[in-house]
Amino acid sequence: MQFDTVLIGGGLAGLACGIRLAERGQRCAIVSAGQSALHFSSGSLDLLGKLPDGTVVNHPLQALGALAQQAPDHPYSVMGSAAVTQLASESEQLMQRCDVPLFGHSEENHLRLTPLGMRRSTWLSPLDVPVTSLQGPIPWEQVAVIGIEGFLDFHPQLVAGSLQKAGVTASSHSLMLPALDRLRTNPSEFRAVNIARVLDLPAHREALIEELKRLSVGAQTIILPACLGLDSSQTLDDLRKQIPASIFLLPTLPPSLLGMRLYQQLRRRFQQLGGMFMPGDKALRAAIENHRVTHLYSHNHGDIPLVAKNYVLASGSFFSNGLIARFDQIIEPVFGLDIDAPSHHAQWTAPELFAPQPYLKFGVKTDRHLRAIREGNPLENLYAIGAVLGGYDPLREGCGAGVSLVSALFAAQQIAGFTEAAA
Repeated sequence: MQFDTVLIGGGLAGLACGIRLAERGQRCAIVSAGQSALHFSSGSLDLLGKLPDGTVVNHPLQALGALAQQAPDHPYSVMGSAAVTQLASESEQLMQRCDVPLFGHSEENHLRLTPLGMRRSTWLSPLDVPVTSLQGPIPWEQVAVIGIEGFLDFHPQLVAGSLQKAGVTASSHSLMLPALDRLRTNPSEFRAVNIARVLDLPAHREALIEELKRLSVGAQTIILPACLGLDSSQTLDDLRKQIPASIFLLPTLPPSLLGMRLYQQLRRRFQQLGGMFMPGDKALRAAIENHRVTHLYSHNHGDIPLVAKNYVLASGSFFSNGLIARFDQIIEPVFGLDIDAPSHHAQWTAPELFAPQPYLKFGVKTDRHLRAIREGNPLENLYAIGAVLGGYDPLREGCGAGVSLVSALFAAQQIAGFTEAAA
């Protein structure tokens, strides 16, 4: 099977890179082993929230110079501030082309409300999520936080309590609908996705509207768990037409409906452009000659190789087995790439639970074009992007999604540039 580019990993980085290459006319395939981290995300995307020394970042692009001084191996530093600035803007445009409406821009972070009712800095947020500016008080008044009776992945009392501490008049309530009784009897099934499948049915719309009206008397704002609109925003649009209050959604514990919706939109765009998505497949090994990948072998295709001019490694970090920790070493399992990590496992973790953990910065080594390095030499047609890269702490620095998107478009730019130059 022959392609222009084969990508390993169907998460945010792999899909964004595949979409951009497909938009430029390339025939692409994505090998995806299973659920991506998007299924467990809030749906919001971070660009840069803190510098490595802990300094809070409000204006990500203005902080790139300081980041390069503190962390020269950070993917943003490797790509350069000019490229990051350009590609952050292009990432926003790509999301629009994927029919993913988001609030925010790369010039300045904003604050989104978390499932605990706190506010957290971020770059882009779904339009259905309650957000505020970095400065000033919370703008909502008379808030009704409405959970679902028996739903353990969202606690309206915690959200309302946090809002009250911030000076907001907030109350908590629980929604009780007979339509959910079957799910409610089985806690393992009473999850956001299954609830959405019930509440999204038109037959239950009127009862849902009436119950929300009853619980939100006097409220100007309603906050619900993200258990609506699995495939579209039609359910929420209908509620907003019938209820005289602003309605927002908060992400629940994973799996996250907002993250899944983002994943579905990106995958849909990739396939609409002619990309081939191979779910449930796993890249196993590769043939390499003269510093070039010549064949890729996967579990489902057996001895039939995937052949391409270029390959992109977007397999993620430890969470998705893009990196594997053995007792005495950390490996990249498909290509045997060089890893930027200490050799002694005692240096992989910090003893304090909440201290920055060194292993979060581990990843494959690349050159300045993001070409992956193996045995000290860059492979000419293999690019590494997203969480498999090293040199940054996505949790502490608040930059995981930004690194995924920017590195994805950077690699696509390198591949398309080299291809067009060769032509």
